[in-house]
Amino acid sequence: MMIREQIEDKLRAAFNPVFLEVVDESYRHNVPAGSESHFKVVLVSDCFTGERFLQRHRMIYGTLKTELASTVHALALHTYTHKEWEGLQDTLFASPPCRGAGSIA
Repeated sequence: MMIREQIEDKLRAAFNPVFLEVVDESYRHNVPAGSESHFKVVLVSDCFTGERFLQRHRMIYGTLKTELASTVHALALHTYTHKEWEGLQDTLFASPPCRGAGSIA
């Protein structure tokens, strides 16, 4: 199973999301071809109701502790409640460019 699929499965089980998108952005970084190390996660769940963004991120880090301890190097998190998500009108935010995105020697 690919790392992206593992992340999706774990997040679906833990947060019962209204919306979930996991994007492998490794190709945008200075890593070998085929690496699965940089991801963007957009997660909309009512599990986040009453939680600040820092706590939401900690919840996700706890769920993905195995992946973060091994293959995942970077995780861009966009976490919302269903109500917050509706206010954004389903806007997805682009990740910033990688600061070390040069070619691999």
